[in-house]
Amino acid sequence: MVQNDKYKFVAVINEKIEIGKALNAIAHMALGLVNIADEETREKMSFIDFQDKDNELHKSISGLSLIVLRGRNGEIKKARKQFIEENILFTDFIETMTGDTYAEQLVKTKELGEEEHNYFGLLAFGEIDTINPITRKLSLYR
Repeated sequence: MVQNDKYKFVAVINEKIEIGKALNAIAHMALGLVNIADEETREKMSFIDFQDKDNELHKSISGLSLIVLRGRNGEIKKARKQFIEENILFTDFIETMTGDTYAEQLVKTKELGEEEHNYFGLLAFGEIDTINPITRKLSLYR
């Protein structure tokens, strides 16, 4: 397992979306993030099994922090650009990824440019020392 004080996960959720949409976005982004991570990165994500008193296993939970922050659409776009510049592994979720079928969502997404997207959130994984300067001005999601 990787040293827990070097890496972290961070989610930034649009403060204007309702809690159900926020949870849906986080779930989709988390699945996508693990999917795009290579084997070395997944090792750094520190997935472990927790065993309880009854010897029941609670499988594949990361031993690392996952901080959930809130931000405005513009702040999410800015963090996304900085994640790209710093080569931080991330996924994002935009409004066009909701409703209808996935085929229709793909069409809706293709019709909009970067500046037109309404971001529901983004989720990143990387070194704390690289992520923190990008997200330090954002507040905890409550």
